[in-house]
Amino acid sequence: MDQKAMNARVIERFRAGDEIEGMHRDRLLLLTTTGRRSGDRRTTPMMRVPIDGTTHVVASNNGAADDPAWVRDLEADPRAHVEEDGAEYDATARVLRGEDRAAVWPALVERAPFFAEHEERAGREIPVVKLLRADG
Repeated sequence: MDQKAMNARVIERFRAGDEIEGMHRDRLLLLTTTGRRSGDRRTTPMMRVPIDGTTHVVASNNGAADDPAWVRDLEADPRAHVEEDGAEYDATARVLRGEDRAAVWPALVERAPFFAEHEERAGREIPVVKLLRADG
């Protein structure tokens, strides 16, 4: 199954409230962004990492050499929609790089050590995105 088909299946099962093989619902979120060129809304499933009460996501792209498209979309338009298990809200995304990223990276790697492996494989500094709830 290709990545697009797998993502579609995860999204469908998540929204239906079903279990998702190999994933923990409480660690998953669906992030909807607006394409910077197309203007199309796109939803991507990813791991959520709460740090100090704020949700963060990691643009590891599974260790690929390039940032995922959704990061570039958020840099162009930081408005996003987030679906977590039992919650749904609009958010403003802040792409963390440099010192801001360095401040949270150790906590992220502590919770999910494979992100350090992804970064080494990717050969790039993986962006971290802080999702700030628009309603507070």
